[in-house]
Amino acid sequence: MKRRQFLKAMGIGAAGLCLGGTYYVNRPEFGRLPTGMRGERILASPHYYDGQFQNLEPIEETVKGGEAKAMAEFIFGSSEGLKPKGRMISQKTDLHALPLDKDCVVWMGHSSLYLHLGGYRILIDPVFSSYASPAFFINRAFDGSNVYGAADIPPVDVLVISHDHWDHLDYPSIMALKDKVKHIVCPLGVGEYFEQWRFDMARVCEEDWYTAIPLADGLTVHVLPSQHFSGRMLKRNQTQWAGFAFITPGRRVYVSGDGGYGSYFRHIGETLGPFDLAIVENGQYNERWARIHLMPEEAAQAAVDVGAKTVLSVHNGKFALSRHRWDEPYRRLAAASAGKPYRLLTPKIGEALYIGDDRQVFGPWWEQMT
Repeated sequence: MKRRQFLKAMGIGAAGLCLGGTYYVNRPEFGRLPTGMRGERILASPHYYDGQFQNLEPIEETVKGGEAKAMAEFIFGSSEGLKPKGRMISQKTDLHALPLDKDCVVWMGHSSLYLHLGGYRILIDPVFSSYASPAFFINRAFDGSNVYGAADIPPVDVLVISHDHWDHLDYPSIMALKDKVKHIVCPLGVGEYFEQWRFDMARVCEEDWYTAIPLADGLTVHVLPSQHFSGRMLKRNQTQWAGFAFITPGRRVYVSGDGGYGSYFRHIGETLGPFDLAIVENGQYNERWARIHLMPEEAAQAAVDVGAKTVLSVHNGKFALSRHRWDEPYRRLAAASAGKPYRLLTPKIGEALYIGDDRQVFGPWWEQMT
């Protein structure tokens, strides 16, 4: 092939790849960056400056040692122990049959949670897809861990989204739940996804950190800070990330969302605690990004800081997004919880945990799989 013909062919190929890539990232699941009145609200936030949302405490470079090195380690490093050798243990609960008058939580793997609080149904970060990514071959769920789908979920009073990462905001799951949701709570900017996906925006409560949302008689949701980042292959940190407190006359439940350790945990405990239950991130950590995810020992300290009476760990059990063994978060948190003023609760995926029921005992189920 002559040089001119070669260059012409390469140009067509590059143009085709460019067009294909543009089409790919313009798929609705990628979302779009906030604009208009939402963009004005973001610019007015005290937590948005220098062109992006900021954490309360400055953090170092997200990945120590360079992102290229970390990516190479993730792709080409050993996969030994990252996933269970057999099927994940689970105990699927019929959510439609759960008594609404009993406060409870069902962990559905990773950070997906279904709660009954004060007679209200709450669904948090539902991910029912088999992959925590826009591609079918990246971040596949552990065998046996994906036991719930949208059909298993009753109509919910509140859908809560902590941030826009693929393992928390799952487009197919959200669209399948569209007609089942009464209210949506999310941090600033995340409402752009729901507007693009043609949700009724009158149902969306999109607020900044330290905002209390009185959703119904006897249920208030507090949007709270976490120490993390955001983005779905778009520009980073244009939408906010958050944790939450759910308060009814009889219960206080804290959900940390994704985020590293900081003084904000103690402040939350002092202003809103103590909590009957703290649901704390514990998994997908790495020393390279220690400031944006909790190490297990930090998860234990965060639970102490917020004044937790009982603790449930999440962000584990379904996806391998880091290089630690799949069962390491459970083992390390169990060791770190010894002597702490809270009770660590370890239900299997799908097993109902009744808040305030001290008679419930959960064993180290992960030991059956090693």
